[in-house]
Amino acid sequence: MTDSDLEHIYTTLCQNITAEGEAQAPLYLARLALLCMTELDDTQRALSLIEAARLPSPRAVTAAT
Repeated sequence: MTDSDLEHIYTTLCQNITAEGEAQAPLYLARLALLCMTELDDTQRALSLIEAARLPSPRAVTAAT
């Protein structure tokens, strides 16, 4: 996947999240995540990506600065 492909995907994702509206955005993202995991078909890789997607806790950010 090229940088251009990623930019196109990201833009489309942002447009769809906006179209869904703030209240529905979490549901949309959850459905998308489940669809992606189904396509991935690799439990360990899915779990690894779920962990990688976590935002750092405020405590971790404070400790790093």
